[in-house]
Amino acid sequence: MKITFLETSDMHGYVYPTNYAGERDLAFGAAKAAMRLKELRSQAEGPVITIENGDFIQGSPLSYYIAQGEHSVSALTKVINLMDYDVQVIGNHEFNYGRDYLQSAITSYKAPILAANILNEAGEPYFGKAYTIIEKSGIKIAVLGLVTQYIPHWEKPATLEGITFESIVETAKKYVPMLRQQADLVVVSYHGGFERDLSTGEPTEALTGENEGYRLVKEVSGIDALFTGHQHRTIAATVKGVPVVQPGYRGSQIGEIQLTVEKKAGKVIVTDSYTTLHSLEEVTADPQILAAVEPVEAELENWLDQTLGRVEGNMQIVDPMGARLVEHPYIEFINRVQLSASGAQISGTALFNNEGKGFGQTITMRDVITNYIYPNTLAVIKVSGADLRAALEQTANYLAVENGKIVFNPAFIKPKPQYYNYDMYEGINYTIDMKQPAGQRITHLTFQGQPITPEQELEVVMNQYRAIGGGNYAMFAAEKIVREIQVDMTELIADYLKQHPVIKAETNQNFQVVL
Repeated sequence: MKITFLETSDMHGYVYPTNYAGERDLAFGAAKAAMRLKELRSQAEGPVITIENGDFIQGSPLSYYIAQGEHSVSALTKVINLMDYDVQVIGNHEFNYGRDYLQSAITSYKAPILAANILNEAGEPYFGKAYTIIEKSGIKIAVLGLVTQYIPHWEKPATLEGITFESIVETAKKYVPMLRQQADLVVVSYHGGFERDLSTGEPTEALTGENEGYRLVKEVSGIDALFTGHQHRTIAATVKGVPVVQPGYRGSQIGEIQLTVEKKAGKVIVTDSYTTLHSLEEVTADPQILAAVEPVEAELENWLDQTLGRVEGNMQIVDPMGARLVEHPYIEFINRVQLSASGAQISGTALFNNEGKGFGQTITMRDVITNYIYPNTLAVIKVSGADLRAALEQTANYLAVENGKIVFNPAFIKPKPQYYNYDMYEGINYTIDMKQPAGQRITHLTFQGQPITPEQELEVVMNQYRAIGGGNYAMFAAEKIVREIQVDMTELIADYLKQHPVIKAETNQNFQVVL
């Protein structure tokens, strides 16, 4: 008998096949994923189990509009219910709009919600259940749900009060042997990825615990299949004898693992496995899914086309890498917004990806939300001069020199692009000299015309993610926060433009990157 498992992950609130920047029939989104799932279900030889692996309620203009507006989260989660999954796992971005919003989403879902390693004060699963057992064609299949344990490094402490995150490996060591006694097959759905090269086992990132997929399959025996996400990678492979998939980003792929099983002496044995990814290219969007969100989508389109301000000069980004090496008017603008909102004198921000186009002559909400893509609030932290220098040295590590040219460090592009971890500051003057060895590249650093001393105290505004040490910036931490601005950055940008309806595309070139 063949048992087929189909997985989606990291759809990030994309339902219609659009990027909201002008392209309207792209090969992603829940509407096309739903149609592909229907096709794959009908083509399968035996029973099918469908898994939604998390990060659905945050990440698109649609999900942002629903979270901020007059609609409940069910306006979005009904899409998942219509897609008729057997089981769901929550992701790290499910926490971005707060615990109450997440709890409302969970309550609205039809399928069981799994998160075995997110615990309450009694040591029990805080959200949903640890696992579920599904019986298909007389075969009992246990699905264990796990979530990256690294969420406390990204969220406000108040959001996570009373919640503990365990290592998925330790959690699996507890549950998998137990589930082997209760079920014929044990599979794991993990909102997390791989920290090591799948072939060589060499580390591909800092081993922080954010991703533990490789360690999981290496240390925990008895897993028949592993479904992953979080890193937005496309993976269909066998690792340490375990078939694994990861289906990309925004629903661009459906991950499939097919297990061939036989019953021998009353015991179910896996005799073969097959992994693949199914692209959404040439797939038509499911009209039922489109219709479910059409009224909200129409509202959203009108909201996105609101004019907020006007630009004098050129604030368009045509060369993302160039905008990281030579201060760009868009980056200067974002830092100015942060300084204005916080009252701090130093600000840091990043160009989050290579897709943002900056602003044209007219700025709309569509421009704001497709450039500033994360639902960040701001925090002001008090740090020492030594901390700030260490942060700049760390940000310099995201650059590298290849063939006499400064490029984004390839180590931070694969397996997952980390453009969002390269910060650019305003309010200080500094030079990154790429001729110098790592850790010694900040050759000039001043504040208000004076060299910054190691013991000097400075207040710096940045997004909440970075302020609590996100991106492994260990010199920053929640205990260093002195005040917070509890307004979403997108709203702060809109408010700034109301106060300054005409902005000049200018920079002060306060930082240099030299070779």
